[in-house]
Amino acid sequence: MKARHVTFIILLIIIADQALKIWIKTNFHLNESHQVIGSGFQLYFVENPGMAYGWKFGGEWGKMALTIFRMIAVIFGTWYLRKIIMEKQHRGFIFCASLVYAGALGNLIDSSIYGLIFDKGMTVSPVINDYVGYNGLATFSTKGYASFLHGNVVDMLYFPVIKGQFPSWLPLWGGDHFEFFRPIFNIADASITTGVISILVFQKRFFKQQKDNEQHPTVETNALVNDESQVS
Repeated sequence: MKARHVTFIILLIIIADQALKIWIKTNFHLNESHQVIGSGFQLYFVENPGMAYGWKFGGEWGKMALTIFRMIAVIFGTWYLRKIIMEKQHRGFIFCASLVYAGALGNLIDSSIYGLIFDKGMTVSPVINDYVGYNGLATFSTKGYASFLHGNVVDMLYFPVIKGQFPSWLPLWGGDHFEFFRPIFNIADASITTGVISILVFQKRFFKQQKDNEQHPTVETNALVNDESQVS
């Protein structure tokens, strides 16, 4: 797979991810949801100050550490993608690595700059030492709601396909409400998850080509090859 193909894949995911996030952010109130006709799928706007699928990590300092980690991962990913392209590794592996890279970059954009370019977003209340919501629709503004690296990731894809209660006789969770699939996520999260799971599932196929190349190296010589040398 060539570099231009990888670039196209990454740009396609980033544009789709950011376009949907910006549309949701500027047209939905926080925690507003809309059922997509004829399916169990909803667009449900939440802001995620932590990791993928709504997981949180260590408050404001944890959030900054997570954003910096994302930046390091994207920098490393840029180098690694270039490396595996030049080594002409398996096309499927390069494609999956591109998905992971694009997803990481998509969420990095949110956490890095969304606090600077939108006037509203979830912020930490010093009273309860936790994130609080906001009212109204967010708009683009030079007066952001947070500083650099402290923006929130926008999530909106919600698939509550199955809802119900655990049987009363079940230990620990008996009688509790359950829902599948509960997490709310975005295109970037889905891209990362798809890439990682695909690498795990198809790793033998992806890395077989690399192992074969290592076991059967190509030897180049300066020997003249012609009809006489072949006969002799």
